[in-house]
Amino acid sequence: MTARASRLLLAVGTAVAMYALAWAHATSWAPEPYGVTATARFPWTVAFAGLLLLAAYGVGLPDLPRARRSAFFGAALSVIAALGGISMAQLVLGQPLLPRSVMFGAGLWFVLFATWCSGLLIDARHKSTGRDRVVIVGDWADAATLSHELEHDAERPARIVDVLTPAEAAATPSGEQPLRELVRTADADIVVLDRAAQLDRTIVEQVAALHESGVRVRTLSLFYEEWLGKLPMSELERVSLMFDIGEVHRVRYGRFKRVVDVGLALLGMVALAIVLPVVVVGNAIANRGPLFYRQERVGKNGRLITILKFRTMRSDENASPDWTVEGDPRVTRFGHVLRRSHLDELPQVLNILRGDLSTVGPRPEQPRYVAELSDKLPFYPLRHLVRPGLTGWAQVKYPYGANESDALEKLQYEFFYLRHQRLTLDLRIVLRTLRAVLRGGGR
Repeated sequence: MTARASRLLLAVGTAVAMYALAWAHATSWAPEPYGVTATARFPWTVAFAGLLLLAAYGVGLPDLPRARRSAFFGAALSVIAALGGISMAQLVLGQPLLPRSVMFGAGLWFVLFATWCSGLLIDARHKSTGRDRVVIVGDWADAATLSHELEHDAERPARIVDVLTPAEAAATPSGEQPLRELVRTADADIVVLDRAAQLDRTIVEQVAALHESGVRVRTLSLFYEEWLGKLPMSELERVSLMFDIGEVHRVRYGRFKRVVDVGLALLGMVALAIVLPVVVVGNAIANRGPLFYRQERVGKNGRLITILKFRTMRSDENASPDWTVEGDPRVTRFGHVLRRSHLDELPQVLNILRGDLSTVGPRPEQPRYVAELSDKLPFYPLRHLVRPGLTGWAQVKYPYGANESDALEKLQYEFFYLRHQRLTLDLRIVLRTLRAVLRGGGR
């Protein structure tokens, strides 16, 4: 099923259905039978079918929706628009133009049929790959890394179908345009340019023509943001000062977020009061030692804070500076339960009330690791311009970090959060965190 075929199916099906409804009214539903094409109603029947198809085209049916739900709502909107158009004509002319049974019957049928046509195309796309088809103009190493990441935790599905270096993509003196030809033969719908490709005039000219034909164009940095929800490491230093940060540059956002944090922390205090007796008993049985664990972390503006958790390791191991790894042998049996359920983090609602933490933000790191990473990455302290969080975008996007390489990977997601910090993203992170907790995801 192609987009053209689905549009043709919708047009033919609409014409047939409108004629069938008009015929049924003319021969069976009307008090007196009449010839379906012999009255002034027939041109208006054709006009109503045309209005339905025109409105459907305007909302992108049947080829633009990516999900049946959006197709359904688009079809419903098309019917409302077509009914509005006929009603307006009836009001101006002062007479009924179409029987109500035909109009509303056609409207109900159109919603179902247009949704079905869109569904056929959606299924066909998913069977073919279900992904955007991407051509990269850049370095092969960057393309390999990007391909690996798209296969794992992409925000939007995509597949790299081919790669050209800037030299290979550039137009030749004889007028050949390799990039345009490749995009056409590979049936790609996105072209991604690295920095070197953006500087080549002949590549930009080819991309401009592709853009006019409907192919989407992105820089490598923008593609990472939209399809992976992160900023590439190669771009972090270059863009570190080139975006606004919600807590820094939008005062209302910062204040409202703090009000929400306090409200959620008060609810968390109720949960903490309920869970506390259970943890006390569990500690006495399988996690003997202090109830709480305190650790110094780096907070907003580089200020040192002390975060509070339920202790999950043997009490003689908690001072260890080593990275915590998955399946860490230092974790006790009951501590493993606390970690898997994320209940060990619950005492941090006290940190939120004190203002050390926010509900959402970059996770605070230990001073030792902050010093090491700041020496290697001059832009690393930018993450400390905002209040650190109980959960964050990096936590919902990347597995539990166990070394410096993981910390660098998470930094790419944290910069994405800083760049897009807003209440809608905060809510999205909270919902994903709840989903992970309910699924039992943990360390």
